[in-house]
Amino acid sequence: MKPPAYIFIGLLESGKTTFIKEVIADPNFTLDEKTLLIRCEDGIEEYDEEFLEKYNIVLVDVEDEDELTTAALKKAHEAEKPDRVVIEFNGMWDLGHFVDEVMPNCWELYQIVASVCGPTFELYSNNLGPKMFEHITSADLIVFNRCTQKDKDYLHQRNIRAMNPRATIFLDDVDGNSEDYRDNMVMPFDLDADEIDIRDEDFGLWYVDASSEPQKYDGKTVRFKAHVLVTPQLPKGWIVPGRHGMVCCADDIQFLGFACNAGDRFPNIENKGWYTLTAHIHVEELPQYKGAGPVLDLVDIQPAEPPQEEVVYFN
Repeated sequence: MKPPAYIFIGLLESGKTTFIKEVIADPNFTLDEKTLLIRCEDGIEEYDEEFLEKYNIVLVDVEDEDELTTAALKKAHEAEKPDRVVIEFNGMWDLGHFVDEVMPNCWELYQIVASVCGPTFELYSNNLGPKMFEHITSADLIVFNRCTQKDKDYLHQRNIRAMNPRATIFLDDVDGNSEDYRDNMVMPFDLDADEIDIRDEDFGLWYVDASSEPQKYDGKTVRFKAHVLVTPQLPKGWIVPGRHGMVCCADDIQFLGFACNAGDRFPNIENKGWYTLTAHIHVEELPQYKGAGPVLDLVDIQPAEPPQEEVVYFN
């Protein structure tokens, strides 16, 4: 059985080491397992010998990205035979290359955790946007730490969930209190209405919410305006209504849409046309979703003029 590998990412002084120590010290995480800890950068916080011995940790330092090779990691694995692997990744190194090309196949990637300093998030986003975007979009779990109320308000205003709808996001304050990012998100439409009417400017919020919590929309009827894709790559009778969205910067504009079964009742739908659609939603597992997601069953579709702002923004 392959040991699980946990990758902790974040920029310098984002709190990675502190967070890793808290996780390892949690009795729900650690019993008597042997942990191979790969440290790729030195921060302010250290791992002292007492901590390493207490939690049965073998620490391996990697000071240069060129040293982080498959052969070197396999050698460490064979020497220590760990029960699990924790990688404190350097925030400026190429995470995608490491995951796809370097990480040995004797480990099973279990989770990527991003640690972000709440008070410096705006500064780093402005100066290191692509790198910060990579961290957030790659992570399964994102923890914003040291947050003030002002930081929390800003993070909600930015709608961080738009960058990664599938991730679990927590906001931690300076006292160690933690809140789920979703708790204070208020949707600008009525989920209890017979027909949920999604305004043009709210499409992005609805897309993120439905992607994150599809069960909320199971059995609901929605009405919205969308750019509709009809291509030979789709099964007959299926379309993808959606909008182009920019979640961080102009370089990351992407098409955001849901699978929609139009059946044979609507044969004249034009590819890339603008339409107002009414559809029922059910939750189904599809390969495109990599799990369960909202699937639309088309009820009605009418030609429409493009919205005043064709690209969706999330803040």
